[in-house]
Formats: sequence, structure tokens, C-alpha cells
Amino acid sequence: MTDVELKRFPDHKFGQAFTTLKCECSTYLPWLEKRFRKAGGQVEQRKVNSLQELSNSFDIIVNCSGLGSKILVGDTQVYPVRGQVLKVEAPWVQHFIRDGDGKTYIYPGIRSVTVGGTRQEGDWRLQVDGGDTKGILERCSRLEPSLNKAKILSEWVGLRPSRKNPRVEREVVQLQGRPVPVVHNYGHGGWGVTLAWGTALDTLGLVKQSLHEMAPQAKL
Repeated sequence: MTDVELKRFPDHKFGQAFTTLKCECSTYLPWLEKRFRKAGGQVEQRKVNSLQELSNSFDIIVNCSGLGSKILVGDTQVYPVRGQVLKVEAPWVQHFIRDGDGKTYIYPGIRSVTVGGTRQEGDWRLQVDGGDTKGILERCSRLEPSLNKAKILSEWVGLRPSRKNPRVEREVVQLQGRPVPVVHNYGHGGWGVTLAWGTALDTLGLVKQSLHEMAPQAKL
């Protein structure tokens, strides 16, 4: 950023300006599901406490259970990183603004502006924290003072499914005495949307490898 541009941010000595894309998951995820169904996929919602419950239904299991992998497959390396954000009404805000530490950001969207946030490791709370809300508004208003007059539309909390390293690998698990390939794809933390297509392709490759290695069984 030029010296003139940096005058907008008196607490900062360096900055970068660039053009990028923003994915709004409230629209993107339903689109992905629709695409999946159109390709012949089926969606069933139920609670699974153990892979053993799936032993009689599937020949291959792809585990994308995120934080659920802590219990589902006993992965003790999985932990939550709590994030809290606000949606505000500020149509005059047209540019993304993000502080260097990644914890303070302003992202204008189609219907609202997202301001945040928090990054609290090991915190399982899903309730909105009033102190976090106040801190978010104070930090974001220092970057963009006009947010002081913005109307708060909603507050939201989510848990990022984190791990020191994302797990994308295959293992063979004995389920009811039968060897079943399980392909894991989880632990992306706050970069799930960013990494999704790449790790999905890697996962698909492991599924294809499993299918190729399976001995054909005659059905009489």
C-alpha cells in the first residue's frame, strides 16, 4: 500500500492491497449438495457413534467427520478452535480489510458484512460471548470507524475442526470381522473451504485405489 493509503490505518506501518474472491458458504454449500444429488448421491442424516455401525452397509467409508473424529475414530490430535463473528448492516463498506494477525477482519458480502473474530484453541463453547462481541466491534471499528453506526444483524459461533496436520490417508479397519477401507479427510481447521477441492481430489484418488485393489466378488 502507498503512504496515502496507509493513512487510513494509523496504527499500521505496512499493508498490502490485492484483488481476491470470497466464498459465501450459505450459498456455496447448498449448491454443492444440489450438485451431489444431481450426480446420483443420496443424503441421510443420522448420528453414528462407531464405524462398526456401518459395517453391513458399505464397502468403503470416507470419514469427513471433522471434530467428530475425536470419538468416531479415537483421534486425540483433533481439537476445536472456537470462532465468533458478527453480521452487520453496512452496505457502504465495499472492500475487505484484515489485520495482520488474522483475528480482526471485515468481509463485505452479498447481504451483510462479516466482522470478526476469535481464534480460541480448545474452547468448545457454542454460546455467544458478550465480551467477544464487544472486543470484535472495538477492534474492527479501529480499522473501519464507520462500523460504529452499523446495525448488528446476527452473532454466530462455530468450532473449527483443527489438527496439527490435516489427515488425508487410507487405512483398513476390521468391521464385524470384515476388512473395510476407510479414507480419512478431516482436520482442516479454519482453511476447510480453501483446501476442500485439493484434499477432495486426494481423497478420491485413495478411494479409486481401494476399489482397484478390491477382489471382484461373484454375485450368484
